[in-house]
Amino acid sequence: MAQELVFDNNTRSAKDWAFWLYLGHGLSVFFTLGAASFIPLILNYIKRDDSAGTFVHSHHGWMIRSFWWYLVWICVGWALFATLLGIPLAWLVWVGAWLWKIYRLIRGITTLNNNAPIGD
Repeated sequence: MAQELVFDNNTRSAKDWAFWLYLGHGLSVFFTLGAASFIPLILNYIKRDDSAGTFVHSHHGWMIRSFWWYLVWICVGWALFATLLGIPLAWLVWVGAWLWKIYRLIRGITTLNNNAPIGD
């Protein structure tokens, strides 16, 4: 017989928010290559304090760090793209950043569904 984990309303709400924010970041990466991720990012900053003291709090930090590092690598790609010799390398950086972001989102949502905190 399996045991069912029961959360208080605050934790349940925080987990639901985190799930939808992972989905928002994921949709942004697939449909706009991350350009629209600033919308769920803002919500991550707003909802992070509401999840303090729960395992969900670490997920907001995970998504926030994922966004900013993804942005850094996209900017590095653009700097490389500005040089003729760096264009092939820029594409490599962009593809690598995109795959890394997908990995972070999948790992994050999987860990969230396992009701566990996430860390680097």
